Amino acid sequence: MEQKYMNHHTKTEETVINKSRFIGYIKRTETEEEAKAFISEIKNKHKDATHNCSAYIIGKSALIQKADDDGEPSGTAGVPILEVLKRELLYNVTVVVTRYFGGIKLGAGGLIRAYSGSAGEVVQSAGKVYEVAMTPFEITMDYTYTSKFEHVLLDSPHTIKDTIYTDKVTYTVHTPKEDADSLKELISEITQGTHTLVQGDEVTAENVLA
Repeated sequence: MEQKYMNHHTKTEETVINKSRFIGYIKRTETEEEAKAFISEIKNKHKDATHNCSAYIIGKSALIQKADDDGEPSGTAGVPILEVLKRELLYNVTVVVTRYFGGIKLGAGGLIRAYSGSAGEVVQSAGKVYEVAMTPFEITMDYTYTSKFEHVLLDSPHTIKDTIYTDKVTYTVHTPKEDADSLKELISEITQGTHTLVQGDEVTAENVLA
């Protein structure tokens, strides 16, 4: 499954290593312009920081990848952050790690561990979004069966996207492609075969996992 980062809200995690503060930020960014804007936003927020190091990957094919050490020794900050994103198979995401120097030098190895660790923590704190193939169904049934139908779907992979009430009830339900047959069987069992069902063309939907 393709994977990217969750909503458009910013997540933050902070750690202290040998008196240096490392503050990690992550945000979903759909374009390179959004990524650059987010990095600028964090830099403005932490103008007094020693460094604001960053990395981002844009696009499913990850054609756009950038890493910035922002004054740290080459390869000790931006690239370790980028490697975390690549390891997690992420795209359309930007991470910025802000450092306030605490007076104790960490060395190249220590910096790499600190920046990759900070990036890893903020990545894990944010919810992941997976793109999944979904099959839409338009299901019409008598009111008699709606309560049971809605109750059963609460704890299932099927999602009610819309409901229309007329003399009967028509649901628009999205189900993972591989669960389409099980949904058909479930509906037939609940309505005793009295429903009508129209299957739509496959769509791509986002499934959020924390």
